[in-house]
Parts: sequence; C-alpha cells; structure tokens
Amino acid sequence: MGYCRFGGVLAVICAAAFIAGGGAQPLVPAIITFGDSSVDVGNNNYVHTIFKADYPPYGRDFASHQPTGRFCNGKLATDITADTLGFSTYPVAYLSPQATGKNLLIGANFASAASGYDDKTAMLSHAIPLSQQLEYYKEYQGKLASVAGSKKAASIIKDAVYIVGFGSSDFLQNYYINPYLNKVYTPDQYGSYLVSIFNSFIKDLYGLGARKIGVTSLPPLGCLPAARTLFGFHQSGCVGYINTNAQQFNKKVNSAAAGLKKQYPDLKLVVFDIFQPLYDLIKSPSSSGFVEAARGCCGTGTVETTVLLCNPKSPGTCSNATQYVFWDSVHPSEAANQVLADALITQGIDLIG
Repeated sequence: MGYCRFGGVLAVICAAAFIAGGGAQPLVPAIITFGDSSVDVGNNNYVHTIFKADYPPYGRDFASHQPTGRFCNGKLATDITADTLGFSTYPVAYLSPQATGKNLLIGANFASAASGYDDKTAMLSHAIPLSQQLEYYKEYQGKLASVAGSKKAASIIKDAVYIVGFGSSDFLQNYYINPYLNKVYTPDQYGSYLVSIFNSFIKDLYGLGARKIGVTSLPPLGCLPAARTLFGFHQSGCVGYINTNAQQFNKKVNSAAAGLKKQYPDLKLVVFDIFQPLYDLIKSPSSSGFVEAARGCCGTGTVETTVLLCNPKSPGTCSNATQYVFWDSVHPSEAANQVLADALITQGIDLIG
C-alpha cells in the first residue's frame, strides 16, 4: 500500500506490519471506533440528520474519488493509522450494508458526526448518541461470534485497538450555543460532567472485553474556522478562551485516564494529544508545507459542514487541498490528517504490543 514512507519509529512499525505476514498481516486484528465526525466513516449516511458528508466535493481525493461519508477530502487520521498498522481495507461503518460476514473480522466503526459524550449533544442533531453506539457494539460482538466462533471473537475483542473520539461537538454544537447549559454551568463544570461520562464509558468497554483503548483529546477548538466565524467577532487569530477551555478539558481527561489505569492494571489506555500537533500546524503552516490555516478549502461560515456551506456549488472551493490545514469549516484536510496520524501512531506505541 506504500505506507512505509516514514523515518525512525514509524518505519520500524511499518516494517513490522509488512514482515508479520508477507505484507498481509496487520499488527492488530481489528480497529473498533466510537466518536463524532472526526472518525465517522459513513454511519450518518444512514441516519436522518443534516450532518452528512455523502455528496461532493467530500471524498474527491479519496481512492474512489467518491464521497464516502467521511468529513474530509480524503482519508481521516484513523484511516492513515490503519494503513500504517498494515490494514489493506478499513473497518466498515456499522450501519452500512457492508457491515456483515467476514468484513466484521477487522472491526467496525460506530462513530456518528455531531455525536458527543453527552447524549443530548447527539439528540440536538439526530446523530447516534454514545449510549446507542455502545448498544451497537454489543450487537456487533454477537455478530462477530457468529462469524468467527466465540473463542476467536473473544481474542479479536481483547487484542483489537479501540479508538474513542468525542468532545468537540459537545462544546461547539451544544455548550457554547445552548443558553440552558452555558448560563447554568461554567465550561469547567460542563467539562467535569463530560469526563464523568468518559470514565463510565471506558469502564463499560473494559467490562465488554476491551484492553487497548486510544482516546483523542480535544483539538484547538478556538482555531477552527467555524469557531473563528461564530465566536471570534472578526478578531484575527484563534479564539483564546475556547482553546483554554479545551486545554482544561484535556487535563481532566488525562487525569481520569491515569485513575482508570491504576484501577485496571491490564488496561492499556492512551490519551492522544491532538491539540498540540494541530495547533502547531495552524500557528506555523508554512513549516509543514501548508499555505492556509484560517479558512477551509471548501466553504467557510457559521454552520458546521452542512450542505449549506460545503457543497458541489460552493464558490471558491480550492483546487489543491494539500495546501490547506482545514478541508471545511471544522475538519482537517487529508494532508493535515497525515500530520495528526504520524503523531497518533508515535503516541500510541503501547497499544500495538
């Protein structure tokens, strides 16, 4: 697949993935994903919500050059990570017709754009809430056992890598625009509420057999083009208080993760720092070969990635997304996702063993 193009530790991982089975054996048996639009590979195509990416120009730089439901011009950071680990195909969106039979052996993706730790976040957008993603996962376990047999299924569940990517929608699409929340709770209090849900969710996954879990931190939410438009009041640069709140939330998640690892000594739990690598890209795009970090390639405005903003007729959609840190008003381009994926795989070495 041409994924061994790194130096240092990444080259070692790639070589190991390639040698493990004549180039065909991934380093982990499966990848199982929960989360929001940062990791949704098409579940929202099958949900009655305005948050969809099943139309051009989404997917224009993907292998098929077709929209897949990914909120990107091409691959997500988790797709690139799967490449690096030696997967030749990607775990399917659980609600898609492809989520049957042997396709389930390499995992499944339960993520839904506009979902969050807080089920009420998803309900505002008619996305799949975290609680329902977990129910789908339980259903998946039964299907996996019927395909692989209970013994092999248990082995896959135990050795799979789990990706959990929530939180951005809780703040940007719920807390900051919902007076019922932001007039009653401080960002710190709401963050603590979300982290309590995170804590319970990881315990639930552990109880269901998960032992290798990677959780993404919040990105620099105040730097997203949508946040600049909505909350920046035309000031230049990122919205400082939103970034500060994101960093405070990330500290809480790291603290909770440390507590969980003490409670469950056989649990490998890594919090992936998305904030710093993306912030560095935004602050100094040219040092990584990017030109534009303040606007999305496709559509800029106040509403996240609905057909109102990034669509086939969007004026001024850029011709070369590799020069843009952001593909749309919220989501990184494939080129930026490559930078994030390199950081993810380096931070997540513990999950591979």
